[in-house]
Amino acid sequence: MVKLFMPESVAIVGASRKPGKIGYVILQNLLESGYKGRIYPVNPHAEEILGVKCYPSLKELPEAPDVVIVAVPADKTISVAEEAGEKGAKFLVVITSGFSEVGNVELEKKLVETARKYGMRILGPNIFGIAYAPANLNATFGPPELLPGKIGFITQSGALGIALMGWTVTMGIGLSTIVSIGNMSDLDAIEISEFLAEDPNTAVITIYLEGLKEGRGKEFLEKMSMITKKKPVVIIKAGRSRRGQRAVASHTGSLAGADVVYDAAFRRAGVIRVDTIEELFDVARALAYSPPPLNDKLLIITNGGGAGVMATDATEKYGVELLEVPEDLKERFRKHMPWFGSPHNPVDITGQATDAEYSGSLMEALQDDRVGGVIILVCQTAVLDFKKLAEAILKVVKDAKEKGFSKPVLVSMIGGKEAMDAMMMLEKNHIPTFSIPERAVYAYSQLVKYYFKIRKGR
Repeated sequence: MVKLFMPESVAIVGASRKPGKIGYVILQNLLESGYKGRIYPVNPHAEEILGVKCYPSLKELPEAPDVVIVAVPADKTISVAEEAGEKGAKFLVVITSGFSEVGNVELEKKLVETARKYGMRILGPNIFGIAYAPANLNATFGPPELLPGKIGFITQSGALGIALMGWTVTMGIGLSTIVSIGNMSDLDAIEISEFLAEDPNTAVITIYLEGLKEGRGKEFLEKMSMITKKKPVVIIKAGRSRRGQRAVASHTGSLAGADVVYDAAFRRAGVIRVDTIEELFDVARALAYSPPPLNDKLLIITNGGGAGVMATDATEKYGVELLEVPEDLKERFRKHMPWFGSPHNPVDITGQATDAEYSGSLMEALQDDRVGGVIILVCQTAVLDFKKLAEAILKVVKDAKEKGFSKPVLVSMIGGKEAMDAMMMLEKNHIPTFSIPERAVYAYSQLVKYYFKIRKGR
């Protein structure tokens, strides 16, 4: 599997001279991503594309490529697979659609049989490709940029995956990899997850799943149970409704199955199931960039009573335990607030708070072992400088870590552009941020769930 994610050479069968064509965009992305391996465009009608020498067929290549990207019509894929196998290729990344997802089951079976005859593995068909940030590999026809990070994303939907490549960059969410699995004729979410479970560049595995191939349910349960002991797995399982299940069948040809069965399997395997893209990446960011909570007791620091109340309601909704602040800790918090502030939980340092009050309160919380983790809530006020606050939070977290105090710190800032810029600064420095308090509490609830229920309880 290493050669799929870190190939030394890549061939593109169906490389095109026409901008906008899939075979052109994939080659362009490989070049622009800074991939250092050897690239072989295959096009019998071109001498070079984008300054790279073309070859008329795979037979003419000077070596056996690790990966062959297939971007030709469906009826030509079998002959490409034969040629790739004879050349000694290891992986076929089949971009082409028109297989089991439209009822062309026999053609897909023949493609798999051909690959197996030569010991090749197939990613796809009906996919947009694969990207792996540590290898500067972007072998997709999606956006050219991938923001490096610790979240691995496996998607059964190509269009959704392409859209999220761009969205994650805009939102400052770093990915280690994005893998399109499409029809899963051979490699599927299970095998890709097994690789990512051992990948030092991936901290959390996220999956958009529509269904499993028939007969893979038991293996999914067994393998995911092993994987979640090592790393968190967060899944969106689409096709909850009957109409959704019909849409799944026409999209990738997968078996959506009864939702209650998937729900039970996910729970047994220790998989965290979420309902939306927003939740998927909220939870993934919290898990990827936070140390384990010291215990299950959360402390909230806020400059706005309303935000604190909303967060408190969310803790009850999501089953998060709030710390009953001991008297000695209350006294320490009082040093960082006016007389009318509240040292209870949420700790309300009032609308007069600046970065100084937040810094002092946060350090008190981080140094106290009775606090499992911290959520910081910030409402825009006339006295608050969001940039200074973001810098102060980063400094306190760094200083506390150097003193041996490490625990989750999640931040929610409510305000205008200054708040968004400050959250982006924090995000780039691996402090998870959220636009509203409820999202922060939900993400924290899944941190606690993973470390104190899933991982400890198995």
